[in-house]
This record gives sequence, C-alpha cells and structure tokens, in this order.
Amino acid sequence: MTTILDREAVPSVPEALWTRDFSLYFAARVVSLLGDAMMPVAAALAVGAVYGVAGVGYVLAVWTAPFVLFVLFGGVFADRIGARTMMVSADLVRILTQGVLAVAFFAGTPPLWLLMVGSALSGTAAAMFQPGVNGMVPLVAKDPQRANGTLKVADAATQLGGPVLAGLLMALTGAGAVYAFDAGTFLVSGLCLALIRLAPAVKAEEPSTVLLDLRRGWVEFRSRSWMWSVILVWVFFGMFVFGPLIPLGSRLIGDRLGEAAYGWAMAALGTGTVVGGLVAIRFRPVRPLAAGAGALIGFVFIPLSVALEFPFPLLMAGHLVGGASWAFWSVMWSTSVQTQVAPDVLNRVSAYEIAGSVSGVAVGQALVGPVSSIVEPRDLLFVSTGVTAAVCAALLLIAPIRGLRRV
Repeated sequence: MTTILDREAVPSVPEALWTRDFSLYFAARVVSLLGDAMMPVAAALAVGAVYGVAGVGYVLAVWTAPFVLFVLFGGVFADRIGARTMMVSADLVRILTQGVLAVAFFAGTPPLWLLMVGSALSGTAAAMFQPGVNGMVPLVAKDPQRANGTLKVADAATQLGGPVLAGLLMALTGAGAVYAFDAGTFLVSGLCLALIRLAPAVKAEEPSTVLLDLRRGWVEFRSRSWMWSVILVWVFFGMFVFGPLIPLGSRLIGDRLGEAAYGWAMAALGTGTVVGGLVAIRFRPVRPLAAGAGALIGFVFIPLSVALEFPFPLLMAGHLVGGASWAFWSVMWSTSVQTQVAPDVLNRVSAYEIAGSVSGVAVGQALVGPVSSIVEPRDLLFVSTGVTAAVCAALLLIAPIRGLRRV
C-alpha cells in the first residue's frame, strides 16, 4: 500500500512553468513589487523628515485601514467579473494617485492631508487588487508551489533592489521621482495583466447578490479551522510586529547609522527573501504550515538586531535570516490556500484571510506614533521580538495548523 510519504519520495516530471501567461503575470508582479519595495523607504524618509514618526505611522495606517475595509468586496468582485479585470482597474487608479503625489513632491512639500488622501485611495485600489493575486496563480501556473516560490524570489529581488534604488533617487532627485517611478510600475503591470489570455469564466447558474457572495466566502473561510486559526494569531503579529517595524526601524537605524544604512538593511531583507524563496521551490514538506511556522522563528532576528543596536554587519545578517524565514513561511501559506480552496470561491476566501491578517497591521501603524512618545522605541522592538516567538509557538501548538497536509 502506497503511503503519503511514499508518494512524496516519487519524483515527478515538473510542469512547464514559463508559459506565455505566467511570464506576463511574472513581469506584472515584478515591476509592481519593485515600486512597492521603494515606497516604504520613501515614506519613512520623506514623510518622516517633515512629519516625524507619527506622520509616517498615519500615512501607512490610512493606506491599511481602507484596504482592510474594502478587501472583502475586492474578493467578491474578483470572483464575479474576474481577478484580472479587477487588478487592471486597480492599477489604473494607482497610476493616478501616485502620479498626483509625485507632482506634489516635485512642487514642494505636500501637506499631510494630501499624503493621507493619496495613501487612502491607493489602499482602496490595493484592496480591489490583492485578492486576485492568489486567485491568478492557479490560472497561469499548473504547479502553484513552484510558481509561488518563483514569485517570492522575484519579490525578494525587488526588496533587494527597491530600497537601494529608492535611496539613490531620494538622494539625487527627491521623493517625487520615487512616486513617479511607482506610478510607472502600475502602468506596466496593468498592460502585462491585460495581455494574459484566460479562459472565459464560468457564469454562476443561480443569481446572487454581493451580500450572499460575502456570506458564502465567510462560510468557506470559517469552515477551515487551520485558516482562521492562523489569521487569529496573525492579528497579534501585525499589531505588535509588522505595524510598528517600519516606522521604528527606520528611525532607530537612521539615527544611529544614517539613512543609507536603513536602505541597506532592507536590501539584506530582500536577499534573505531570495534564499527563502529558492528553498521553498525545492523543499515540499508533507505538512507545509508546520514547516513554515518552524522556519518563521528566524524572523525574531529583525526586531532583535535593531533593538540591541547590533553593529552594521550583524544588523544586515539579522535582516537576511529574517527575510529567508519570512519567505519560506509565505510560500507555504500561499500554496496551502490556493490548493485547499475551490477555485470559484478562492478570491473571496483570500479576501477574508487578507483582511484578517492586515487588520492588526493597521492598528499597529496607527498606534506606533503615540505609543513611541511614551515608551522607548527600543523597548517596543523588544516586545515585537517576544511576540514573534510567541506567534511561532502558537502556530506549532494549534493542531489543525500543525497537522495540515500538502495537496
């Protein structure tokens, strides 16, 4: 009798990955991710120089809040009219928002309200875009894990080059060039997505409403205990780790080692993500979430290296290890969602898991400014270190997460 472990050991002929559609999707994601990788550095340095840590936190929070509020509707619309259509439309909106902010920076110092409005509109467009990211992968690739690993390597490469490019543009021309470049990446992304050839979507036989579609997505999400358990844990991770990390990290590293050092730390994070993505392409654990949670413990070295004021080489090493850990977990998580959920509800279920995981980030970003005026930023990063370790332990202790098997 053949067991699951036996089947794991049998080599299979890999499906061709670099088809026309996957190549176009890959190109769309690479250019868009490059612009996204530049923006945290631009926001942390440009906004922080004028409005301080609180200003950075507010600008990031007003991006995240509408994202959380509207991402569920993005999942519904993606299932209704197609993920690709929603993604192209969202790219068009972000061309406009980032272009306006670029002009404002070229003209002088934008008021905080304009930065917040532009950030909010961009976050709303991202809410329409993001659910389709998961849903598109099975449509353009027959091996989701290999595709996710390849995309994560590309994400890592952009995390490596994006901060360096942002730092150079900031030094040579200012924040306006970074925002203009970001607008250009959305233009290229929209064009590439529009050229993908997809089979016509199967129309639902029974009429439905937005509320009914939301309800079905919720039922599908709630029925998977491994999924909502991860998201419940992830709320705390976003609130105490992801939310405060960029504002606090950019301030502490920049004040101690200079602004360029923060860009290089983000580049080290990107290098680590390359390593983690490459490992995830080759390594196919039977229990992917358990393996991912075990690897994620390496993420503690990012807040810990900043809080302990490690010398520059060790700071870089901590970000490299953390990036590799994060990338491996991300591939295991994305592949599990894409292979465990039926295609006709994948975008909606993805929207629920995205909304839950990002909600904690919004709270953390909004509170980091006021809290850092009362508590030392270094102490807050020590809290982030402890929460990261607790999150990894919780993921491994919850039986549905630990026991989920690869499809």
